[in-house]
Amino acid sequence: MWWRVLVNEISARYSILDREFYIPAPEHLAAQSVINNQGRGATLEGEEASRVLDILKGDANRAYDHYEQMISRDGQAGLARELARINLPANIMTQWYWKVDLHNLFNFLRLRADSHAQYEIRVYADQICQIVKDWVPAAYAAFEDYRLNAASLSGRGAEILKRRLAGETVTFEDSGMSKGEWREFTNAWGS
Repeated sequence: MWWRVLVNEISARYSILDREFYIPAPEHLAAQSVINNQGRGATLEGEEASRVLDILKGDANRAYDHYEQMISRDGQAGLARELARINLPANIMTQWYWKVDLHNLFNFLRLRADSHAQYEIRVYADQICQIVKDWVPAAYAAFEDYRLNAASLSGRGAEILKRRLAGETVTFEDSGMSKGEWREFTNAWGS
């Protein structure tokens, strides 16, 4: 429920943000996946990885240089922070405070600590998992067993699994699943 989560992020309207950006490590630079439109494919290597890192770093620093110039008061009034922030890149670091109940925190962690989640949010979720595990170990153990490491099936997936357990051979063609569903099903439950 939306009223059980309160997020308060530092505002560039009132504060001047630091020159601090998220730049992926070279081993996390990857091409767009040709299988999953929402995911990453092969890792970029060598000169291509260096070229991309240079672009990311250069663009972030150039945008921040312009931000500093716009809010500067040297010889002028300076542009309002609420306007100067328009140019800041999406990878600028921020600070925020989050108030959430345990139920909704576990819902967030179930989604974001999943192997299908984007790498950056997964690393973040893994850190929160460790904090929660230390804070409420019994609740976290139940969450880990019943939600985080549990498997769920669609109705169609459950039916196919029952048929397989009964000794029937089920193929993609007679599964009624999309290619993506079938791929996930066979990765989790075998082909």
